[in-house]
Amino acid sequence: MAKILALKSSVLGDYSQSSKLIDQFLATQDADVTVRDLAANPVPVLDGELVGMLRPAGELSARQQEAKILSDTLIKEVKEADLLVVGAPMYNFAIPTQLKTWFDFVARAGETFSYTETGPVGLITNTKALIVSTRGGLHKDGGSDFEVPYLKTLLGFLGISDIEVVYAEGLAMGDEMAKTQLDNAASQLANYSL
Repeated sequence: MAKILALKSSVLGDYSQSSKLIDQFLATQDADVTVRDLAANPVPVLDGELVGMLRPAGELSARQQEAKILSDTLIKEVKEADLLVVGAPMYNFAIPTQLKTWFDFVARAGETFSYTETGPVGLITNTKALIVSTRGGLHKDGGSDFEVPYLKTLLGFLGISDIEVVYAEGLAMGDEMAKTQLDNAASQLANYSL
C-alpha cells in the first residue's frame, strides 16, 4: 500500500482552504496516510541551541536530544513516503513559518542531502511531491511568487524532483473567483494519480 505524508501549515484551523483541499484529496486515496498539522503541533524554531543537536549524543542538552529525536522522526516519515503532500498557503509572498521550521528539521547533511565535489545531492529519491498552494491574490508565474520556486528548490535539494503544483488563487478577490479557483483545484486533485 502506498504511503502518503501530508503536511498542513495553515494557521486558520477549520477555515483553512489548503487543509480542506488536502482532506478532500486524502479521502479519495487508498493509502497509508500520515498527517502532520504543523500549526496545531509546530516544530520548534531552529535556534542557536537546537542547531547543536547534531553533536555526539553525550554532549546534547535535554532540549537538543528532544529536537534530534523529532528530526529523526520527521526524516523517517518523509523517506518512507511515496507521496509528500505539502499544504502551502501563501503568507506575505512566501511559505508559513510552520512549514519552514519543518524543512529546517528535515534538511540534514548526511540524512536527506550530502555535499559532494560537484555540489549538494539530495538523498530522498523515492518520494514524489504534490504542493497545494492557496493564495488571496494572483501570483502564479509572476514576480511576487516566491513560495513555489522556494518549495521546488528545497524539495529538489532533498532529492525530490517529481513535483506537481495545484493552485487556488484569488481567494480574497470575491466569492465567485474563490469558488471557481477552489473547484478547479479540487478537480485537479481528484485527477491526480499516485
